[in-house]
Amino acid sequence: MIGVIVPAHNEAQRIARCLRAIDIAAADPRLSQEPVCVVVVADACTDETARIARRFDCHVIEITVRSVGAARSIAADYVLDRGARWIASTDADSRVPPHWLSAQVNCGHDAVCGTVKLSASRWLSTQQRIAYDDHYVHADGHRHIHGANLGVCASAYRHVGGFPQLPAHEDVGLIAALTKASRSIAWHADPCVVTSARLSGRAPAGMSAFLRNLRS
Repeated sequence: MIGVIVPAHNEAQRIARCLRAIDIAAADPRLSQEPVCVVVVADACTDETARIARRFDCHVIEITVRSVGAARSIAADYVLDRGARWIASTDADSRVPPHWLSAQVNCGHDAVCGTVKLSASRWLSTQQRIAYDDHYVHADGHRHIHGANLGVCASAYRHVGGFPQLPAHEDVGLIAALTKASRSIAWHADPCVVTSARLSGRAPAGMSAFLRNLRS
């Protein structure tokens, strides 16, 4: 079984689009009908995120921790307890491509770090987008780490203790632990996940903070 984990904080406007994309990826024939367990952790939501997520074929856990690291950790434990051999992580403001899961589980490594592409945004200036493109390496061998496009096998995840329960950079913490443990990590440009280019994000020091600080 494959587990897909999605932390969410007040993502009522985006969660349906995210889950529709995951459903398509879960139906990829290259998965040979392997079951996919999708878990949305609605963390301190004051909007309709949880209610909307329950319209989909997924499990919804509501917490009030306000920590993306805790949310990912709780979701990962949930799918592991149900027998997941692989954990795929994305974000509620992101859209995965149809071959996302099949590419991850067939990567031949203990973990895979993928790339992201920014969605269209009226808030991101031309100068900021140029600065982002200049910074970003969209090629195999990149060293970007995104919770929106990350996967890890269950044994490696358990070996290093999982996601640190931090309010930010829990994805970096996990990859650092896997690297220290000499686990193999694929740094693949494809498949690429589309993620929000908004400048007001949900996690401190996340993508939105990075975009706000861009300079051309």
